[in-house]
Amino acid sequence: MRRMFTRRFVFLVGVLVTLNVALFFAAPGLALRKAIINQLFGPNMVRAQVHEKNGEDWNLDRGVITQVSSTQLTLREVGGRIQPIPLSGATTVIRVATGRHLSLSALTRRSRVVVWWPVIGPAVEVDIEKAGPKRAASG
Repeated sequence: MRRMFTRRFVFLVGVLVTLNVALFFAAPGLALRKAIINQLFGPNMVRAQVHEKNGEDWNLDRGVITQVSSTQLTLREVGGRIQPIPLSGATTVIRVATGRHLSLSALTRRSRVVVWWPVIGPAVEVDIEKAGPKRAASG
């Protein structure tokens, strides 16, 4: 009976040590993937074209709004490229600092934004990184 207890104990310790070693090495690997994603799509990203496995193509553009209307905004990217992007009533506007959802009217000239939009069609989401100056009240 004593011999059986010892074998079980050794087996259990072996399993726990193996699990501990596996988790020890897995965590840095997961952190590395997150770091790569942050590097590619973080604050240094200017423009990206993403092709998903299902065949969908997406654009990510970061820049400063130079013109905005209810149907289109125009971005000036870091390299000077001017990118017109269509908008729709379904476009989501989010202020990154607070996570609040806003209306399209919150988009103003000189706001720094990241826009996620399909190759064909209007923007799905506009993330406001830094808001431009407030609009003057008309009176």
